[in-house]
Amino acid sequence: MADGRMMQQQTVQESRFYPNKIGRLMLLSLEDVMGRNGVSALLNLAGMKHLVNNYPSNDLKREFPFRDLAAIMESMTTMYGTRGSRGMELRAGRYSFNLGFKEFGPLLGITDLALKLMPMTMKMKIALNAAAQTFDRFTDQPTRVEERAGHFLYVIEKCPVCWGRHLDKPSCFIAQGILEEAVSWVTGGRTFKIEEIECRGTGSMACIFAVDKEPVD
Repeated sequence: MADGRMMQQQTVQESRFYPNKIGRLMLLSLEDVMGRNGVSALLNLAGMKHLVNNYPSNDLKREFPFRDLAAIMESMTTMYGTRGSRGMELRAGRYSFNLGFKEFGPLLGITDLALKLMPMTMKMKIALNAAAQTFDRFTDQPTRVEERAGHFLYVIEKCPVCWGRHLDKPSCFIAQGILEEAVSWVTGGRTFKIEEIECRGTGSMACIFAVDKEPVD
């Protein structure tokens, strides 16, 4: 009951936003996975008719509400089920990173020759911190990285994917897809296990992703 009250207060008392550019990136990445008609159907189901064929502007004004993204992700599960939506959201997250997240300031400097000569774990640390700084700087999503012996923890204190939602298990898959592509990009295509181990949608205080330091391939 306490968790339910916390989530309700979160949506009623607090408004948080992504910049229009990131909202646009999210919708374009979903379009790549679902097609334009699929996204239109998704937006209609989510009560976002105003976004059909009218995506947010390509600017950094913070006008795309967390609650809108959460409603869209909720509707993905309704349309495709848990398993189907998981795969599509992961693909969309990976595509959104390649489509536009690399354009943001904190990510621009991590393709230098010096970076290429660094150990793989250091590359991962730099990329994860740069991603966290991108969200910290341009959005209302406080994000940080913590390091442990065998993995990194990517901590999203206010997550728009599960904003105000009540979930049975961690399901912030589009955020996971972004992280998967970020570490793959910086390590030259290597694959790492990334798992969301805590989620605000299930009552935790933050969404936390464990990123293994050793690749699985």
